[in-house]
Amino acid sequence: MHESYRRAFETRRQAMDEVIDWMTFYNHRRIHSTLGYVSPIQFEKSWHAAQLLKAA
Repeated sequence: MHESYRRAFETRRQAMDEVIDWMTFYNHRRIHSTLGYVSPIQFEKSWHAAQLLKAA
C-alpha cells in the first residue's frame, strides 16, 4: 500500500503533489508483469510504434 494512504496533508497542494508523484511513478517507472515487465508508458509507446508499422 502506498505511504500516503490515510495521510493527513496540511494543504490541498501537498495532497495534489503526492497524487501527481504517485501517478508519475505508476505510469512511467512501475513495471507490470502482464505488460511484459515494462512500464505502462513504455508499453503504449511500443504499441503505437507497432501500429504505425502495420499501417505503412
